[in-house]
Amino acid sequence: MQINVINHPLIQHKVSMMRDKNTNPKDFRQLLKEISLLMAYEVTRDLPLKDVEIETPICATKTKMLGGRMIAIVPILRAGLGMVDGMLELVPMAKVGHIGCYRDEKTMQPVEYYCKLPVDVEQRTVIVVDPMLATGGSAAMAIDFIKQRGVKDIKFMCLISAPEGVAALNKAHPDVPIYTAALDEKLNENCYIIPGLGDAGDRLFGTK
Repeated sequence: MQINVINHPLIQHKVSMMRDKNTNPKDFRQLLKEISLLMAYEVTRDLPLKDVEIETPICATKTKMLGGRMIAIVPILRAGLGMVDGMLELVPMAKVGHIGCYRDEKTMQPVEYYCKLPVDVEQRTVIVVDPMLATGGSAAMAIDFIKQRGVKDIKFMCLISAPEGVAALNKAHPDVPIYTAALDEKLNENCYIIPGLGDAGDRLFGTK
């Protein structure tokens, strides 16, 4: 199983607050934003750098700045939207695409209904974001769409994952690294993550 669990104490503390059923939508949204920003530090750790010359108030010097590929953030609708603002605070020049998938309640299979990506997406490092990696179907489908646009450099970032989803995504896209804040126990009979945090979209937008 190929997965990167980001277990920073601040992230773990905030994840525990999000799991609490008594956390209201306002606090849930803020916590997701904060965790996304913190996780983005690790997800972007290997971005390439280039040497540049600048003038400090004291003298001229050579230093490092981002070089090579820029970033695109692609949330899986709708819950993935809650992760975008935190990441944009860290990388404000990133472009944002959107992919709409939902899980059919009868078949438990993902259904695609929307895909809009930056026109230069194939030239970027694409970070696909979704709070939950449960069965892995929606994530695999979203990455299929992105690869069809010629993208070679893709990462997947989620808040909570299930072993079943990690295995499915590893099998479908072994070249795509997974970053998560928590690897939970399993899926239940309804394909919800145990212990999880419930439906992230409903808790994020207060629709249940």
